[in-house]
Parts: sequence; C-alpha cells; structure tokens
Amino acid sequence: MTAILFYILSAVCIISSILMIFHKNAMYSVLYLLICFFSVAGLFVMLNAQFLSIVHVIVYAGAIMVLFLYVIMFLNMSTPVTIRKSKLIMVIACFTGAMVCFVLTTALWATDFGSDPAIVDQNIGMASILGKYLFKEFLIPFEVSSILFLSAMVGVVIFNKKDYKDE
Repeated sequence: MTAILFYILSAVCIISSILMIFHKNAMYSVLYLLICFFSVAGLFVMLNAQFLSIVHVIVYAGAIMVLFLYVIMFLNMSTPVTIRKSKLIMVIACFTGAMVCFVLTTALWATDFGSDPAIVDQNIGMASILGKYLFKEFLIPFEVSSILFLSAMVGVVIFNKKDYKDE
C-alpha cells in the first residue's frame, strides 16, 4: 500500500513540476507548483518526517506561494508571454542542461546501491523528538538565535523609519 502511495505521489510531483515548467500562463504554473509542494509534503509524511512536512506546507505552500502570486499579480503576468531567445542563449542553455545530466549520471553511476543502508532511528523526523532535542540540548542556541532575529527586525524597522521634519 505504501509503495502504491509513493508511486502516486511521485508521479503527481513529477507531472505537476513538468506542467509548471512548460505552461505559458504564470498563474497556472504557480498552481502546478502548489500541487508539487503538497505532493512533496506527502512524501515527507511517508518518510516519518511530520515536522518537515508541516513546515514545508506552511512555509512553501503558504508564504512563498502568496509571495509568488503577489508578484505575478503586481507585474500583471497572468497573460502568456513569449520571449524571443537568441541562438547563443539557446546553445548555452543546452550546454548547461547537458552538464546537469552528465553530473546526475556520474553521481548515479558512482552510487553503490547494493550496500546495506545505515541503521537510522525511525522516530528521527517526529515533531515530539525534535522538540525534546530543541528545548533540552539546544535551548541556548535557540534562544540566542531568537534574540538575533528580534534585533534584526528592530534594526530593519529603525532603518526604514522615515523622518518627518516640520516644514
């Protein structure tokens, strides 16, 4: 059952990503990207990484997609745009694609698929385990990073504050 679900989610992810790349309308591309994000989140759940799945949905499918939609609507990119490309750019793109295929092929060729996998704790991706490690072993770095983020936000507000002088 899990293998069937894996194949279904993988096929949805691959098909939606291909449709996202080749669709001429930017709004439909964003919607296909959203489908791809949700299928990847489903794959994370299958890997017993519930926290990563929820963060993926909240951050990518939530915040980043809203940003993409805002930019598309702001730039009025909902109509299909055709861009004329020069021959040089097409040659460079083909060369880059060929190099990516070469790197992936050599990486797969060098991988030893016959070896035994390392023994990994099955509860490694659970939110409860992550919370225990975060608030027991890494409490001080977690709090220091929160103070750093808070000071960065205050700095941005101070730098962007406009001075209104009496005229």
